[in-house]
Amino acid sequence: MTDQALITLLFLTVAIILMVTEWLRADLVALLLALGLAIAGVITLQEAFSGFSRSAVITILAIFILTQGLYRTGVTQRIGDGLYWLTRGRPTRLLLLTMVIGASLSLFMNNLAAAALLMPAVMDAARRSRANPSRLLMPLAFAVTLGGTATLLTTSNILASAVLRDQGLTPFGLLDFLPVGLPMLTVGVSYLLFAGRRLLPAINTVEHFADAPGTPNGLAEIYALDERLSEVEIPPDSPLAGKSLAASQIGERFGLSILAIRREGQPLQLAPGPEQVVRAGDSLLVAGQPERVRQLTEMGGRLIHANAGTPGLATEEVTLLEVIPAPHGAAVGRTLKELRFREKYGLSVVALWRSGRPYRTDVGDMPLQFGDALLVHGLRERAAFLHSDPDFIVLTEPEVPPRARKGWLAVMIMTVTLLAAAFNLMPVAEAMMLGALGMILTGCLTMDEAYQAIEWRSIFLIAGMLPASIALTQSGATQWLGQLAVAALAKWGPMALAGGLFLLATALTQVLSGQVAAVVVTPVAIAAAQQIGADPRAVAMAAALGCSMAFMTPTSHPVNLFVMGPGGYRFRDFLRVGLPLTLLELAVVMLVLPIFWPLR
Repeated sequence: MTDQALITLLFLTVAIILMVTEWLRADLVALLLALGLAIAGVITLQEAFSGFSRSAVITILAIFILTQGLYRTGVTQRIGDGLYWLTRGRPTRLLLLTMVIGASLSLFMNNLAAAALLMPAVMDAARRSRANPSRLLMPLAFAVTLGGTATLLTTSNILASAVLRDQGLTPFGLLDFLPVGLPMLTVGVSYLLFAGRRLLPAINTVEHFADAPGTPNGLAEIYALDERLSEVEIPPDSPLAGKSLAASQIGERFGLSILAIRREGQPLQLAPGPEQVVRAGDSLLVAGQPERVRQLTEMGGRLIHANAGTPGLATEEVTLLEVIPAPHGAAVGRTLKELRFREKYGLSVVALWRSGRPYRTDVGDMPLQFGDALLVHGLRERAAFLHSDPDFIVLTEPEVPPRARKGWLAVMIMTVTLLAAAFNLMPVAEAMMLGALGMILTGCLTMDEAYQAIEWRSIFLIAGMLPASIALTQSGATQWLGQLAVAALAKWGPMALAGGLFLLATALTQVLSGQVAAVVVTPVAIAAAQQIGADPRAVAMAAALGCSMAFMTPTSHPVNLFVMGPGGYRFRDFLRVGLPLTLLELAVVMLVLPIFWPLR
């Protein structure tokens, strides 16, 4: 092993440790890795930053924009709206269509974007048909991941193709993965439909509603508001009397949410604004821990009901809705106070769901995590601002698409783009970027919306990791690792090599991501295949498909984290459902890959 190979492997090991432990953000680690390899002299400075100009990055960036064009014109919403009518309230049919539509969308768009676009419609259909969303959301996540294996347009496949190009080999075409990916998708959907769904949790965050599905009373029950809802009267001698809610600082001081004010002789005032003045004799309906309510009474209040129940919390003017942080938004990692949520939207977050349980106290001080769900209360007219914000996704009360009349145009642009790439009329990156620009030029979305649609963390992660594949190859590290793989597996033949690299990529994907695993494993797969005289493209495909096996941990793919909160899943749920699925997919790859991609 050369000194440069040793340095490359050392730097890469440190980067993997930092990513796994999350001591630093993954995108920051990737950029530090690229720059560190350049400073160490393994690659040039130009090569360190070449990732930003690579066709793989351009393709992924364009896919985000194309997806947003479909969303802004209401195409994906129309697809989701048809879910309920096609299934006619039958849970099994709803499950099948959810997976088929999710997989179909992921054939030509980013997996996370496909899940984000479908989730509100799936939740709405589940509520209307009284189905259990926990039996739908994980299958949706797995189906979009499997759908991505059937074309080039999933990230790990794009990166594997980029590594082939760097090695002077023919890159993968748009439909090269279809002969293997389609059987994988068919087997995976069949497993989830007949066996996998029986392994899913039967009780979760949004099980069966006591009232009509999706009603405010149903959401109140899910978040167990009645357990933390108290009524506190403000006596005449209270220091809170005569003050506005903002001046009283009840929320900031005690971590309580004020849902309503009861005033003698008047109807219940729901969702009071911060300027609302509290009068002597008023009663406040507050949500939070009893200990915090006791502190409020000590300051100047009298407890009337410790468990006030859940009165009608919604009217024609006031709504109670469920919201999740968007996968590409800036809300994750920040608190509601830092986001100035109340001031910006005029809405109150009365509860937060995380890791299988609701929190109703100090929710404004909790940094939002990917997969959280928020229960929001306020005026319906203010909810429109939340619908239009790219940082959040509203799971109830679907938004009317702003440019529904241009839906046919967005479909035409996407169709022409895919046909141009499929028939090699132009390189995939050029076709995708031309289609993305077409979405903007035709008014399907604005330039600002295009910027907002791009998941910049993924772009920087990929652009930072791609130079690592150059370093692995140029330093001779891939040759050395390839020799290790050959020594361990070659005596069993190329099938064993392909299967072993599939499993290695799968294992790395569980702790890192398919993006990182593709950059690390693909060069090794090519080197090992060349050393035993196997087809490097076939072995590279096996490795790339292994990078899509993100089923056994919630952290293996953002889609899993995305559905974890709303679905009420725990870590073990992914392992219980995902491990058999992964073994089934390994068997499919070993049976089908040699038929269409002979290893010799």
